[in-house]
Parts: sequence; structure tokens; C-alpha cells
Amino acid sequence: MPIAIKMPALSPTMEEGTLAKWLIKVGDKVSSGDIMAEIETDKATMEFEAVDEGTVVSIDVAEGSEGVKVGTVIATIAGEDEDASAPAPAVKAAEPAPAAKAAPAAVTAPAPVAAPVAAPASKGDRVVASPLAKRIAADKGVDLAGVKGSGPNGRIVKADVEGAKPAAAMASAPVATPVATPVVAASAPASVPDFGIPYEAAKLNNVRKTIARRLTEAKQTIPHIYLTVDIQLDALLKLRGQLNKALEAQGVKLSVNDLIIKALAKALVQVPKCNVSFAGDELRSFTRADISVAVAAPSGLITPIIVDAGAKSVSAIATEMKALAGKARDGKLQPHEYQGGTASLSNLGMFGIKQFDAVINPPQGMIMAVGAGEQRPYVVDGALAVATVMSATGSFDHRAIDGADGAELMQAFKALIENPLGLVA
Repeated sequence: MPIAIKMPALSPTMEEGTLAKWLIKVGDKVSSGDIMAEIETDKATMEFEAVDEGTVVSIDVAEGSEGVKVGTVIATIAGEDEDASAPAPAVKAAEPAPAAKAAPAAVTAPAPVAAPVAAPASKGDRVVASPLAKRIAADKGVDLAGVKGSGPNGRIVKADVEGAKPAAAMASAPVATPVATPVVAASAPASVPDFGIPYEAAKLNNVRKTIARRLTEAKQTIPHIYLTVDIQLDALLKLRGQLNKALEAQGVKLSVNDLIIKALAKALVQVPKCNVSFAGDELRSFTRADISVAVAAPSGLITPIIVDAGAKSVSAIATEMKALAGKARDGKLQPHEYQGGTASLSNLGMFGIKQFDAVINPPQGMIMAVGAGEQRPYVVDGALAVATVMSATGSFDHRAIDGADGAELMQAFKALIENPLGLVA
């Protein structure tokens, strides 16, 4: 019996995906573990492996198809004992979502046009109608002022209203020429004017759509509080140089960001009131610090996670971060490598950005935004000197983290970077 290959759920939150690329064709033999396709989820492009063995007899979803629902049949293979040349029995495709059946995205309908009607029966400004006729008119949206009554003395009765159309409400308006008016579904986004400026339009991929949705939700639903500190980097830079010399034989090279990841994780362990998540009617306090690190990938921003970063050596963090960043840029991260995290780190120092406020990545409770280290006038040991200084801004979910607790975390973070031996102790 032919085996139906269905769109998999490659992450817990995946409901649909884009079939980015087929790596097999009709007639190919596949074995368990063979890569059949590349599927773009709401976070990354992932490889889809075959589970069964057999010969591909049909490709049911074309390469590049978007919005393919989880569970939809995307291909069919014939088992080892079946005739692959015989046509495969028809496979029932996944039914469209109920919302898609409710109404098309856009339809056209003629604009209501008022028809000439006789003057209604009235006494002064009052329309004469039976109680039942009035109730039916209210239910149908009919303006009785535009309805001719057929009852005694021109009284409007049930039969008059049932035959009337809501457009009768326009009887007093001039008769207009019928025109086709688009009726757009309520969920469709409003059209954005271009003001005649030349532009090129690129369709949003699933990752960019997810970024737009989640960041909008974060700014609309999370009350952010921002706290900024200036941190002297000279001691950290000196220690980094010494560690890199010692690790050179192992092929490991530490970045400033690797040490900052460690500092943030240790600070969260020291100040557990900030290592939390607001979850409706409960506050979740985490017992380890998993740091999500923002990485710019071709498809959009993604945050691979250094799990339990506070307990790892800086060399282990550097090695793991290098591998994760490479996978992120290639779109090869697995769901467990980017889903979760207890706090985030975003570093734009390499672009020369001095200071910025980052948006919290829900359901996390905070994110640390780090700017560039630069030479600035700075008070060192009570005297004005020139030092390498970095500005760091913590964004905190004020529903879960009080300002004083956020300030305590910033203080601990600053102390760990300015006295960096604590990062390797």
C-alpha cells in the first residue's frame, strides 16, 4: 500500500510551513534517514528526513508552496514490495481550514442602488406601520421611510417590509450608477500607500512574519522598563588577551561577546529575581540561566541558546556559540537549539552602536542590549582618565521584575565584567 508523506510539525508551535525545496524526484528510491526536502518553519529552514523506505511515486505539493498545513500529504512513496510504476491511489489532501471556507479573501458585489419608490404613508414626520412590520424592518435593516404601504390608508404591513431591501434606506438619496465594490475580508491588512515612489516588493518569509508578530505582541503587551549602566572594559580585554594566548594551541579564540554571555548568566544566578518569566497567573523562577544570543541570519534575526551558560567554561561557550551561529546563518538550527532560554543578549557593538534599547523576547523576562566599547573620559580610582567603556541597557518585564531588582542585576553584571576573574573562577 502506498505510504503518504505528510507535512511534519518540526517545532511545537508549527502549524504550517513553506516547502522550500525538494531534494528528491519521482522515481527516486529513498531509505530511512535520507533527506527528502527543506522546509521553512516559523523560525528556520530545516531538513526533512524520510522515515520509510520505498520509491517516490508522486510529489503532491510543489516546491516553493507556502502555508502548507501540518498533516497535509506532500508526497507518496511505494513500499519495497509494490509496483512503483503503477499509478498511486488518490490521496485525500488535507481539508482547508474552516476560516478559508467561510469567505473568499476578496469578492466583488454591486453597490446598493436605490430604486424609485412611491411616497410612504405618513402622518407628519411619523411613518405609519404595524408593530410586526416595524420589528421585521429593524431585523432586516430596512428604513421604513422608503417603503410604500399597501394597508389601509397606506399603512405599512408585514408583506411590504418582507419584499423590501435594505437599500430602501437610500430612497431619499439620488439614484447612483451601479459600480463593482470590493468587499475585503476583515483579516486582510490595510493597503499601504506608496505615494508614487518607485519600490521593489519582496514577499515576507515565515521567519520575518514571526519576528513581526512576536515583536508587535511584545511591545503591545509587555510593560518595558529600561536600565542603563556604563562598564569599564579594560580588565576584561586584558584577561581575554591572556586567555586567548593560553587557548591558542586548542584552536579556541574567545570573543568579548563570549565573556559577556558568561557574565549575564552568572549575574542572573546571583540575582534570581530577574531570572523569571511572567506566565499569566504565575511567576516562573528558573534554577539555571539559559542565554538566548541574537544572531543576524539571512532570513532574519534568530536566537540560538547557550544552555546553563553560568556553569560552562568560557572556552566551551566560545566553541558552542561559534557552531550555533554558523548553523543559524545556514538556517540549520534544530528547534531545541533556539526555543526556550531564560534571558536574551543582543550585541550591536561590532556596528559601532553606542547604546540601544532592545525588545524583550517573550516569554522571557529580560534582555540585555550591549553597545560598543570605546575610549571615553572616565573616573578611575578617583581621578579622571581615559578608559574603554561600554554602555549596557537591560530591558525588563515590569510585570515580573521590579525596578530595584533590575538595578541589582545591572550592578552584578557590571561588577563581573569590571572584575573578570570571577568569570573564570
